[in-house]
Amino acid sequence: MDRPIHRVIDLIDDSEQLIQNMATADARDRLRGAPDGMLGIQGSFALTARDREQVLMARSLDRPMRYFLAKEVAGPLLVVAERIDEIADQLRRLGYGDQFHPTYTRMVPAHHVTALKLIGCPDPNPQQRRFFAPPRATLVPDLDQIGDAYIEALTGEVTAWLDAQDPKAPLGVLFSGGIDSTAVLITLYRALIDRGDSAARLKAFTLAVDGQGPDLEQARRALAHLELGFLHEPVDAPSNVLDPLEAVEVIEDYKPLDVECATMMLALLGGIRARYPHWRLIVDGDGGDENLKDYPLEEDNELTIRSVVSNSMLYQEGWGVDALKHSLTYSGGLSRACVRGRAPARRLGFLGFSPFTRPGVVRVAEAIPFDALTEGSNERLYALKGEIVRRGLEHRYGQSMPIYPKRRFQHGATTPSTFTSRFSVPEERYRAHFQTLWGAPTGARTI
Repeated sequence: MDRPIHRVIDLIDDSEQLIQNMATADARDRLRGAPDGMLGIQGSFALTARDREQVLMARSLDRPMRYFLAKEVAGPLLVVAERIDEIADQLRRLGYGDQFHPTYTRMVPAHHVTALKLIGCPDPNPQQRRFFAPPRATLVPDLDQIGDAYIEALTGEVTAWLDAQDPKAPLGVLFSGGIDSTAVLITLYRALIDRGDSAARLKAFTLAVDGQGPDLEQARRALAHLELGFLHEPVDAPSNVLDPLEAVEVIEDYKPLDVECATMMLALLGGIRARYPHWRLIVDGDGGDENLKDYPLEEDNELTIRSVVSNSMLYQEGWGVDALKHSLTYSGGLSRACVRGRAPARRLGFLGFSPFTRPGVVRVAEAIPFDALTEGSNERLYALKGEIVRRGLEHRYGQSMPIYPKRRFQHGATTPSTFTSRFSVPEERYRAHFQTLWGAPTGARTI
């Protein structure tokens, strides 16, 4: 006989709900209502609520949220947490460690309400109710209008976030001189000036492993162009701190690009923490590439320009919760990769924020008529982000910005030889290390 969930243990504390416009209790009431009511919640959240026989869960794009169903004599037990290891530790404390395996954990997909109803044996799949489905390609194919709309949305999210922070707290932007970090820095700087705050609160941090890497010079050139060089603070990290296996443990994942990025993020944030023991607020441009589809298609033989421009939020969500390729353990796209920044920041005591992950900005990005603007050309797609952001910043702020070739964070923060020496192992090595975290032999099932 089916039995409802007997007990729910929510390990995500209310203090970790960074909701800007309402109390956490009011946000949970929205979770119990119609799914589209979740769009009224501004900020970062990972919420759980009970509604009679149902358990409802939902999260924002910028953070993970996981759950695990265990068996007790009295009935099913649901454990909700941000991390896999938090679930494992809780089950061990309760004496249910033998029920745990990381592949049995489930990720709540971003932009959905996950509803678990009657849970029996076997356990049914949850219902996924989408709450964010922005209309696609509704803007006219005019790059000036598109740029203006995109930067207006970016400004709105930066301003709303800034309003919710301590007005005296220092602000750090993770800055490479690339399109996204430059847009974030300009927008945040102008928001401070417009409200009469001191720009002395703001710093632009650039990682340079062993004092080298192309991002350092690029950041200097960009800030000189913007006349904001006084904000710059390079962070020199020795190459021997780059430990990708530590990054596997921190992000609880093994995808090489995310492991590499998280390794560099640990080095950068670790350097900031050593220099500034009490610094908390960090802003970055994560999600900017996903919004404007700026990834080299040649690196992924599963993608074509047609699939990228035709599938809604493909880079944000992956192939979608109804697709065969969707991972129940990890979700997809940035919905999975959000841990590459979130987990290192949380580990080192920072509160991270990227305005590009907010629905207000993603909504404008989805409204861009990519198909009409690119006409099937990869080169036009790759040039689009720079044009959109450049025109938007110039129109809104009268600020020109330099456009440099795209480069991943992990490649810009060090030299090619150092990168190769620190990240020369195959993905299978990362996967094997992940499995050993749970006492599983390297030949155990894969995720």
